[in-house]
Formats: sequence, C-alpha cells, structure tokens
Amino acid sequence: MTLPFDADDLNRRTPPQDCASMTEVRDGVDRLDRALIGLIAERTRYMDAAARIKPSRDVVRDEDRIEDVIAKVKAAARAAGVPETLAEPVWRELVERSIQHELQVWDATREPQRKRS
Repeated sequence: MTLPFDADDLNRRTPPQDCASMTEVRDGVDRLDRALIGLIAERTRYMDAAARIKPSRDVVRDEDRIEDVIAKVKAAARAAGVPETLAEPVWRELVERSIQHELQVWDATREPQRKRS
C-alpha cells in the first residue's frame, strides 16, 4: 500500500515529549500538517468516487451517514486521547466541505448530460 504522504518526512520529526525548543515543536507540526494534507487529498479522491457513483444529486448529502462518521470520529478521538471538543467540530467542517466538493464534482461530471436534455 502506498501512503498518501511522505512517511520518511513524517518520521524525521522529534517526538513531542523530546522537543526542547519551539523550532522542534514547529517542525513536528509542519511535518504532521504535510501528512494530514496527504490524507485529506486521498479522502477527497473518495469524495470524487462518491460523486461518480451516486445516481442523483439529492443523495450526495446523507444525514445518517454524516452522524455515523461523526460518531466514529468521536470514538476514535476518545481512544486516542483527543478531546471530542476538538475532533467533532473539525470533522463536521471537513464533512461539510467534502459535501460541497462532491456536489461540485457531481455537477461538473454531469453538466454535458444536463445540457443535452
């Protein structure tokens, strides 16, 4: 499996408990941010696939699925020691932005069909 980020870059960070300077802290955060962007890029490609697969625009937003995702994120946050008050709003925003992206892709991939109708 190919990782969607540079694992060597990520592994060069100083562990938080070993940081002795703000330079090390910032370097670690920057390396994690690059890895997170890689993961978000791959997540976005799944939204592209969803837009391709879903038969109609009105099924792009699925409230039950949104709450399922949030429940799983909250459980994962608890298990990882991340405050739910941090994880939940971040994921709700990510989900909303992902839905907007999916709608844009859905529209863009069907625009030629809609013009022919």
